[in-house]
Amino acid sequence: MTEYLRGTVVTPSGAIDDGVVAYGDGLITEVGPASAFPPAGLPAPSDRVYVPGMIDVHCHGGGGFGFPDSDADGARAAAAHHLGRGTTTMLASLVSASADKLLERIATLSPLVDDGTVAGLHLEGPFLAQEVCGAQDPRYIVDGDPALLATLLDAAGGRIRSMTVAAETAHFDVLAQQLSEAGAVVSVGHTAGDYDTVAAALGTPSGPVSITHLFNGMHPMHHRHPGAVGASLKVAGEGRAVAEVIGDGVHLAAGTVAMVFATVGPDHVALISDAMQAAGMPDGQYSLGPLEVTVGGGTARLTTSDGTPGAIAGGTSSVFDVFSRAVRYSGVALADAARAGATTPARLLGLKDRGELSAGLRADVLELSADLDLLRVLRGGNQV
Repeated sequence: MTEYLRGTVVTPSGAIDDGVVAYGDGLITEVGPASAFPPAGLPAPSDRVYVPGMIDVHCHGGGGFGFPDSDADGARAAAAHHLGRGTTTMLASLVSASADKLLERIATLSPLVDDGTVAGLHLEGPFLAQEVCGAQDPRYIVDGDPALLATLLDAAGGRIRSMTVAAETAHFDVLAQQLSEAGAVVSVGHTAGDYDTVAAALGTPSGPVSITHLFNGMHPMHHRHPGAVGASLKVAGEGRAVAEVIGDGVHLAAGTVAMVFATVGPDHVALISDAMQAAGMPDGQYSLGPLEVTVGGGTARLTTSDGTPGAIAGGTSSVFDVFSRAVRYSGVALADAARAGATTPARLLGLKDRGELSAGLRADVLELSADLDLLRVLRGGNQV
């Protein structure tokens, strides 16, 4: 049975003011202006807005549970929280930890990959830079170790879809080759490398490349020392990498998000949440892996012994929140924000069956009000 959604339909080429999304058996069957459809059975015109389901390539948890430390049921609850907030596809992100802990997490989360709860695993570490470790536990940050990576990749059996690696870590070129051959995204981040080091690293992998939360986990850009930020903007602007952006109003200012879209373009920007277990929860005490986190005013920071503000420790928003902020506060066009929230991350992960409102793709659709409030979530045509 074919069902219809009618309103403003956002496609990769732009918005159809009075458009229709037809779907059945879990797939989108047709998208176009309402005038192209037989009027019988069509809903009345509406002020609803339809965009593709969001795809989060960097998320540590939510709803009170975290992928780095919860059991399988808790991890499912974290994924369910984000699904309810419009994230129809996501990676489960881990943090730097001992080899034994990472292997335990891979074993715990692998069934969630196999049943489609998450689309794969993202390892944020342990081959990072101590100098800009942020909310990563420095005790578990180690130099690049191809043997350790081989062990992790073998244990995961193709389920690792992305890994964050510092540009300057030992054996970066070998690690990048291993990840590319395993079909994983090489994501350069938590790096203190200079411009030339980061630019070279971004050009090394033979497979897809991203920049882990651009601006965060790297030194600020200076006009005489452009560093990791300058190299990332250049390479992404040339279309050779995808820049992750946490546009939640905490990690980046609205103007910074606007600048990245104007400089890089939506085809090479992926909106992410970098959410941790406190996403969707009240202020209070939480954890990110082995580290304690204090959330106040919706901002997560590492807990310190003297009460001073610690480093930002992940996000408390969803990709949909970041998407709507990009439109409302950064002036990003609706179609461009949808590309960065869904289409670009789908292409980054090689997911050809989702990421936009097009015939033949999985019916992952978000129904929004005219003010971009989330009203309904469809995943595979089923209402969440």
